[in-house]
Amino acid sequence: MDHSKHVRLGTDELTAAVLEGATVYGADDDKVGSVDHVHGSGRSANVVIDVGGFLGIGAKPVSVPISDLDFMRDEDGDVHAVTSWTKDRLKEMPEHRD
Repeated sequence: MDHSKHVRLGTDELTAAVLEGATVYGADDDKVGSVDHVHGSGRSANVVIDVGGFLGIGAKPVSVPISDLDFMRDEDGDVHAVTSWTKDRLKEMPEHRD
């Protein structure tokens, strides 16, 4: 996916209402997971990503700083994120528990 034409989200858009459900793409532009929920708001928030599994079943939730993700909108207005994390690295992280 060519992200160069996608519009980066502003700090005021980094809210749970906007980010939850967003697809997360990793280092090789592979889908690594999706945003389950957000703790906090703005640039100091943490994002919980569901990694692995199928249709949400068997997915492992992991928490990463929002600064590790670059959120943007595509041509259709859909929000997604790009990160340098790989799916394998995210799976190695401790499971997030609320």
